[in-house]
Amino acid sequence: MKYIFLIIASIFSFFSCNNKNTNKATVDANNSTNIRTGELIDDSSLYLIAGTYTTGGSDGIYVYQFDTVSGYSTYKSKAKITNPSYLAISKDEKYVYAVSETGDDKASANAFAFDKEKGELSLLNTEPTKGADPCYIIVDNAGKHVVTANYSGGSITVFDVKEDGSLAAASQYINFTGKGVDPDRQQKPHLHCVTYSPDEKYLFANDLGTDKIHKFDVNLGGQGNYLRAGVPAAFKVADGSGPRHLEFHPNGKFAYLINEMSGAVGVFYYDRHKGDLIQTQSIQADTLNAKGSGDIHVTPDGKFLYASNRLKGDGLAIFSINQNDGKLTRAGYQETGIHPRNFVITPNGKFLLVASRDNNVIQVFLIDRNTGLLENANKDIELDKPVCLKFASLR
Repeated sequence: MKYIFLIIASIFSFFSCNNKNTNKATVDANNSTNIRTGELIDDSSLYLIAGTYTTGGSDGIYVYQFDTVSGYSTYKSKAKITNPSYLAISKDEKYVYAVSETGDDKASANAFAFDKEKGELSLLNTEPTKGADPCYIIVDNAGKHVVTANYSGGSITVFDVKEDGSLAAASQYINFTGKGVDPDRQQKPHLHCVTYSPDEKYLFANDLGTDKIHKFDVNLGGQGNYLRAGVPAAFKVADGSGPRHLEFHPNGKFAYLINEMSGAVGVFYYDRHKGDLIQTQSIQADTLNAKGSGDIHVTPDGKFLYASNRLKGDGLAIFSINQNDGKLTRAGYQETGIHPRNFVITPNGKFLLVASRDNNVIQVFLIDRNTGLLENANKDIELDKPVCLKFASLR
């Protein structure tokens, strides 16, 4: 009887361990044919497209299928490209655009065709940005223009998009001047993000080096330069803030700025008639003075905002949003892996995925719809140096 009990216990232990393992996907970056066990249903799935730094074991951009109900995922394909640290997907989802963040003449914007049937990316072409270390890229809703923010180059670059989705040579290159108060990090402009207004009449460019949000009028007429200096030409934020990423609320009335150096989230009322940003609040996301705040996003229902912090206390600051004035109230904090550079929220508002760069993992968190708090779903995707995450529909 004693031996029968031991045999049964051993069998139970074996299956328990195997069940735990089904919650973890691994990807060998050199032979990514791996992998996910678990339940995935096409009707509730999206494509998850991940950009990486390729200084380690990654090859470029990785494509997964991610189930937005179960949280499981599986590897689909990869596309080799150098340091695709930020991605943008055309509205029709036929094309993916990626920067190659390098500090030499290889700094570029890259265009890919996206075959949804196969879940594969095919490189169409590459064009130089003329500015070093492009770290952000966007494409307009019409799919006719792509814009990059070039960090070390202190510039932004505009590309026209051809009929086949490929990029024409840069049509506009805008260089900035000035500096900020920090002698180490603000000796010159550092453009970190470009964002369209909800109606795409304006484009905002965040300059970490000069503590400014530059404003441009978007020329939709097709004659002359695509971007023209706005009135005012820029909005100043507090000295030493280091503006990084800007995110609009789903209702289009408010905008939120994560400042990398001060660790503060700036809340703005957006005047859509004038294209002006009027600051109404500043609240700390980083309370440790780590000077490494990263990304910022609002849930699809507009109720909660998350901001990532790095270098100390790696994690996400969680805020609830007042629906009347857009102001924030601190709701909690979620620890993550090391260096949570970028994160993304599923359109159904159920999951938040974090690219924890220095842990070589994409973490999957469940969102509490009532409190905004996060719970680790323990369904990690292992990937070397993930830095940017985007979703696209499966079909």
